Amino acid sequence: MIGIAIPAHDEESHIEAAVAAALRAARHPGLANEACRVVVAADACSDATEARARAAGAWTVALSARNVGLARAEAARVLVQAGARWLAFTDADTRVSEAWLVQQLSLGADAVCGCVGVDDWSCHGDDAATVRAHFLGTYEDRDGHRHIHGANLGVSVSAYRRAGGFRSLACGEDVDFVRALEASGARIAWSARPRVTTSARRHARVVGGFADALLRALVPAPAATLPSTA
Repeated sequence: MIGIAIPAHDEESHIEAAVAAALRAARHPGLANEACRVVVAADACSDATEARARAAGAWTVALSARNVGLARAEAARVLVQAGARWLAFTDADTRVSEAWLVQQLSLGADAVCGCVGVDDWSCHGDDAATVRAHFLGTYEDRDGHRHIHGANLGVSVSAYRRAGGFRSLACGEDVDFVRALEASGARIAWSARPRVTTSARRHARVVGGFADALLRALVPAPAATLPSTA
């Protein structure tokens, strides 16, 4: 069985689209009808995220940690317990492509780090062109990249266990986990083939996340400091 894990905190406006895309990927003919389960870890949600995820066809598990590392780990725990051999991680504001799972598995690696794309920059209003240009000018969307995104990550259950899973981190849990995979000797494919489209949030949920990285485009460069004279 293949498992898809989605952490979510107050994502009622995005979760149905995320689950629908994940389920389309799960029905890809290239998977030869292998069973696939989507689990949404609803973390400290005060909106309809959990109910909408269930209505869309996902299993749900609720927690109150407000911690994305724990949310990813909890979704993974449910999937492993259900018999998953492969864990595919994405985010609640992300839509995976129909061939996402097939492309991850085709790489024959212990783990796959994929890229992300953005197709709607309008949330940035008058700054949209600036933020988009910054992203396109600095992001490496190619095989051999070194980006790490929880929104596009896959790993065999055996490699996940060897690396110790996700730690309790409010941000950077994906980078921390991939570093643990590297330390464990896992074979990692850094590939642009598994495709996902994510949100270009204007308001970052956490410092250091993807939205925060996009917003750096709007921070003025520091003025040059002139040398002091005696």
